[in-house]
Amino acid sequence: MAKQEKIDAVAEIKERIEASQIVVMTKYIGMNAAQATQLRARLRAANVKFKVYKNTLAKRALDELNLSDAAQFLDGPIGWAFSEDPVMPAKVLAEFGKEVPVVQMSGGILDSSIISFAQLKALADLPARDTLLAQVVGTIAAPLRNFVGVLNAVPRNLVNVLDQIRQQKETQGESAA
Repeated sequence: MAKQEKIDAVAEIKERIEASQIVVMTKYIGMNAAQATQLRARLRAANVKFKVYKNTLAKRALDELNLSDAAQFLDGPIGWAFSEDPVMPAKVLAEFGKEVPVVQMSGGILDSSIISFAQLKALADLPARDTLLAQVVGTIAAPLRNFVGVLNAVPRNLVNVLDQIRQQKETQGESAA
């Protein structure tokens, strides 16, 4: 690679890392061309960019970003997944790794913090964003539903008490007659 190409590649890596909320480094030794095409298509559908860089250039970019500790994940050929969604790359790669065991996440960078495989696995196991939002809304709405139920119970109970008083007076009126 010519010197300018290397400089451009390092600049591209740095730019993508800085522009992404999460970067996932993935081992893929033994994957065939059809599987690689399928993986790229799934990642593209999830709005995740995927690219392979030379490890020496990637290490240089990591050093320049003060993320040198992430170089521990650069063992053998590594594919880089870049995304604004902090969960989607881990989900897609974990799911694809079940089908094609040679694809394995090794580590990553989440908001300028280095994360391990275990942390990536935890991200992959999270429910989808819409599901999480629905759970939060449900949690917030539950006390409100209970409050509305209590408020509705007050007039209903008052009506029941008044009806019982009416029945009691009717019974007393019949007994007096």
